[in-house]
Amino acid sequence: MLSPIGSIAQALYGDWKARGKALILTAATAAQTHMTFSSLGLDPVALNLGFFQIKWYSIAYITGILVGWWYLLKLIAQPGAPMARRHADDLVFYATLGVILGGRLGYVIFYASDMFLDPIRILKLWDGGMSFHGGVIGTSLALILFARKNGLNWLRVHDYVACVVPFGLFFGRLANFVNGELWGKPSNVAWAIIFERGGGPLARHPSQLYEAALEGILLFIVLWFAFWKTKARYDPGKLVGIFVAGYGIARFCVEFYREPDDQLRDFAASTGLHMGQWLCVPMILGGIYLIATSAKRRERVEPIAGGESVA
Repeated sequence: MLSPIGSIAQALYGDWKARGKALILTAATAAQTHMTFSSLGLDPVALNLGFFQIKWYSIAYITGILVGWWYLLKLIAQPGAPMARRHADDLVFYATLGVILGGRLGYVIFYASDMFLDPIRILKLWDGGMSFHGGVIGTSLALILFARKNGLNWLRVHDYVACVVPFGLFFGRLANFVNGELWGKPSNVAWAIIFERGGGPLARHPSQLYEAALEGILLFIVLWFAFWKTKARYDPGKLVGIFVAGYGIARFCVEFYREPDDQLRDFAASTGLHMGQWLCVPMILGGIYLIATSAKRRERVEPIAGGESVA
């Protein structure tokens, strides 16, 4: 007759064994019924010349910047713009620098602090590792410097830049998918994908595409409507508030379907949320604050490029 402790141990062993069999069965079923990432024929390298490679991730960054610059010119051509056409080129340079430096340093600080022990790794951007939250901070600082240098309203400049950021997010998340990285949690939904390169035999949520849809397409539509169909651009901080809160909510929700970074699994388990979700909390609160207080900052707007004032 088993002792109470022996009975508990046997029960735990039986439960563990049952869970193990269920996991193996799920993996086997997924392998038979779900699409594999390799079957899509995607390659992180867009062009390979042997001595030189162009990766889709780089193309995504460049495309996001160029399309964003084109759309920014459309925005500042409207009445009441906080800057003139002559400012656009310099702004793109400042924003790009802020994205790269802020994104890289943010990744090191938030996700890979061990890189500080080997600083050379921080400079190896081609090895990957960028943080959106760090990029936001870096870009904001760069835009503040740009606005002060040119005597512009830094918050209204942020409003216009916020409207173009979804382009970069969309292309960036597509590049994450092409790279077969940042996959989601195991799932048996019909559209789940088996990421063999690192996701194991289990079918998983294609969380990269969820983020592309929410952070890219949906957020762009919301900001497009706010800019073109309302007077939001005349309330300093409202558009950037919509962007910051909208991104925070979208990212916070998608993280429930996404696997945490390997080095932060213990952190996620102990806190109940992923690092990305914790970083989104101040974004959501800050965005709500900017939206709620934007009407108080409204004033008569004198367009930089000339023309009539806009009330």
